[in-house]
Amino acid sequence: MIRLLAAALVLLCAGTPAWARDFTIALRAGFAAAALDDVYVRAFAESGRAEGAKVETASWEGGMDALRAAVAGGPAWDVVLLTGAELQEACEAGLLEKLDWTAIGGRDRMLPQGATDCGMGAAMRATILSWDREKHPAAPGWQDFWDVVKVPGKRGLRQGVRGNLEFALMADGVAPADVYRTLRTEAGVDRAFRKLDQLRPYLVWWQTDEEAMRILAGGEVLMTSAPSPEIAEANRAAAATPQPRSFGLQWAGGLPAIGFWAIPKGAANAALAVKFLAFATDPKLGAKLPGLAFYGGLAKGANDGLPAEQLAVSPTAPAALQVELPADEAFWKDNLDKLSQRFNAWLGR
Repeated sequence: MIRLLAAALVLLCAGTPAWARDFTIALRAGFAAAALDDVYVRAFAESGRAEGAKVETASWEGGMDALRAAVAGGPAWDVVLLTGAELQEACEAGLLEKLDWTAIGGRDRMLPQGATDCGMGAAMRATILSWDREKHPAAPGWQDFWDVVKVPGKRGLRQGVRGNLEFALMADGVAPADVYRTLRTEAGVDRAFRKLDQLRPYLVWWQTDEEAMRILAGGEVLMTSAPSPEIAEANRAAAATPQPRSFGLQWAGGLPAIGFWAIPKGAANAALAVKFLAFATDPKLGAKLPGLAFYGGLAKGANDGLPAEQLAVSPTAPAALQVELPADEAFWKDNLDKLSQRFNAWLGR
């Protein structure tokens, strides 16, 4: 009888994977963490595909130093959400596992920008041009943004070099497809700074997402660069007030920012992490993001069948993707420090 019980116990244990620890997904603070937890992490835990592992989330603030520390000596995370810049640097530094796309379901399940060697797109937002529609009904572009004679009023930009050089060149007539080629030349960088010089007396700088919305809603600026989710959320909140206001989202020339799922090198539950990524390619999951947090899903088909009001705020909707300017992470990896020093010196003059 004892032998029979022991044999039964062996069979039972053989059918239940023994996980080294809880399956842990590190979400990035400030990047739709609550929505990603709801749409992907909880759904994965409730799907039964975690194979008996307890699914937990952690929060991290981002940054390569923090990522290196987290990976050193065996990472405490099995999946981590990274920015595009972090993903590129961490992949090149060997801090991440190379993805087995065959096991995930194939790169063709994702939009091209959401399928890389070390990362899979989780969600996208964008920095776009926004304006007060009550004061300026027509949709402006970056050339209008710079034209304070034709369209008088203060302008808002994020206090930093990244993004502003791209906007300046587009305002100066450079086609989006040529922006980074132009910035890779000394003359192109000089051209962008000269364009910023023109707008400098009319600029109000912002540093946080909330500050961008505050200077626009408060009338401090007529138009500003701003995070698309912040503008969409403000419009939703305003719609419920007695005197609703409307702020425009101009996708043309907007700069997308993608959050990527990645597997830290040496993750204890790497096999389960691959199963999570395969689960997250379901477009029905990504389709929930615009309604929850005004982010866009990266799985192909995530925008299919969405109501018009959700398509209008999704950075991965076809109409938005056609006119946005994808960020060149390789350019910024090589040039961010140098150009930031020049921008800070320009700002301090």
